Amino acid sequence: MPFPKGFLWGGATAANQCEGGYDEGGRGLANVDVIPHGPDRNDVSRGLRRMLDFEPGYYYPAQTGIDFYHHYREDIALFAEMGFKVFRLSIAWSRIFPNGDEEEPNEAGLAFYEDVFRCCREHGIEPLVTITHFDCPIHLVKKYGAWRDRTLIELYKRLVTVLFNRYRGLVRWWITFNEMNMILHRPFMGAGIVLEPGENAREAEYRAAHNELVASAWATKIAHEVDPENKVGCMLLALI
Repeated sequence: MPFPKGFLWGGATAANQCEGGYDEGGRGLANVDVIPHGPDRNDVSRGLRRMLDFEPGYYYPAQTGIDFYHHYREDIALFAEMGFKVFRLSIAWSRIFPNGDEEEPNEAGLAFYEDVFRCCREHGIEPLVTITHFDCPIHLVKKYGAWRDRTLIELYKRLVTVLFNRYRGLVRWWITFNEMNMILHRPFMGAGIVLEPGENAREAEYRAAHNELVASAWATKIAHEVDPENKVGCMLLALI
């Protein structure tokens, strides 16, 4: 059976997995940056080991990724050569709002992604953009306890409003959160949640998941208000 006309065939990346350039272009530090490779990775990603900055003796893969930040033009050209019709990628929240709660966005970050999306279009590739692929600015982890706090709903609404307006006409396909249910398995990686001693872990995780669901609903509403042509969905982690 052939694929239907207009089927989008391509591949996917995440900002924290591929970009690198963690301290360039005004970008701030995020939870996903400080998850190390090695034996402590599991405890850090599960919120059991507090690590909110780079520590000596650890290797942090997100610092360099595959250096997409500097090589995206040649990478996207290779995607086109492979026959990609869609490229799913994510935006690093801390490139747009380095601390997460600024009043005004970081123009360098906005310009970077605009150039990426335009480069995709030049090669006939449709960008499919994940707004949050686990990224939570470290400042929000420290100040609010990350997605435990409903304040992040309002900050996320500010983020998506900026994105939908800036990239109107460049991006039509959006995903609000990647694998939202990862919060229940790796709460620090999924939502910036560091579990406190004696804290009810499930309560913290479900509160964060609830807040992300509310934020996702708001994002969908705002997306359609900015551009009725926007298509918005969400991603779930499938455990096998």
